[in-house]
Amino acid sequence: MKKYIKKAFADTVPVMTGYVVLGMGFGVIMSANGYGPLLSLAMSLLVYAGSMQYAAVGLFTGGASLVTAALTALAVNARHLFYGISMTEKYRGTGWKKPYLIFGLTDETYSLVCREEADTDYCFLVTLFDHIWWVSGTLIGALLGRGLPINTEGIDFALTALFLTIFTDQWMKKKDHVPAISGVVISVLCLLLFGPDRFLIPSMIGITAVLLLYMRKEKTV
Repeated sequence: MKKYIKKAFADTVPVMTGYVVLGMGFGVIMSANGYGPLLSLAMSLLVYAGSMQYAAVGLFTGGASLVTAALTALAVNARHLFYGISMTEKYRGTGWKKPYLIFGLTDETYSLVCREEADTDYCFLVTLFDHIWWVSGTLIGALLGRGLPINTEGIDFALTALFLTIFTDQWMKKKDHVPAISGVVISVLCLLLFGPDRFLIPSMIGITAVLLLYMRKEKTV
């Protein structure tokens, strides 16, 4: 595993620049709504759900029920079901690492570990480093939020900005843009057909179906 530490660290630096800022934003927003650093830290350690953590702040302050919170979490993180399906073979037989690899499979982590050449130890280290960046940012933001008067308006947009950065980075590194274009087109079509509140799951199903067909076609060529 030691031989992958330097590579995993270097590969997660772009994620670190985003996760620390995003984690700080989450910590600041939690503090602005009256929640202490310990709760913010616990959520990033044990929930580790990025956009869902931002959404959870609104659920907390709005007094949402457990059923509402559960359904919201399912809708926001439904895409991870499809991430997980695509990683079943890669994570098969990983032993004690498997639960953490499943738990830590975020969007940004997936973009690094889904590559065919990614070794199990490399995947574990990438997952661990990304988690550390998120938790570190959260703690910094929570402490700053308690000590400084910070305007939180617009902070939640940072997550969208990170997604765009990763998309652009992957686009520049890959010569084959069919998967990326398919994802954008299907998402836009589902948004128009189903509306902003219901497009996520249909778009994920559509993207998965198209990518599976595309992968099968590539293997037969």
